[in-house]
Amino acid sequence: QVQLVESGGGLVQPGGSLRLSCAASGSIFRTYAMGWYRQAPGKQRDLVATITSGGSTNYADSVKGRFTISRDNAKITVDLQMNSLKPEDTAVYYCVALVVAGNNYWGQGTQVTVSS
Repeated sequence: QVQLVESGGGLVQPGGSLRLSCAASGSIFRTYAMGWYRQAPGKQRDLVATITSGGSTNYADSVKGRFTISRDNAKITVDLQMNSLKPEDTAVYYCVALVVAGNNYWGQGTQVTVSS
């Protein structure tokens, strides 16, 4: 069984910041690469960032230099620090466990709206 719960979404002004958090079960946190995807209405769900169990990270070009994915060992969360937010960042953000040679598992999502 897997359990991923996102939090931290909300409404923010352009140029502002939000920090998303994905609470993960211990087994997921210790074993799998984790990631954040996002999906705007009517659009494909796209990769935002990933982090391996060892801490290696990758980012979509659209967020590189603005977003930072990290693992918090004390809280057992995978976080996404989002800075310099733009209206085009508006989407539902989903936490995902990237299961090797298997199906990914998804959280329920948290809404991020960037608007003035």
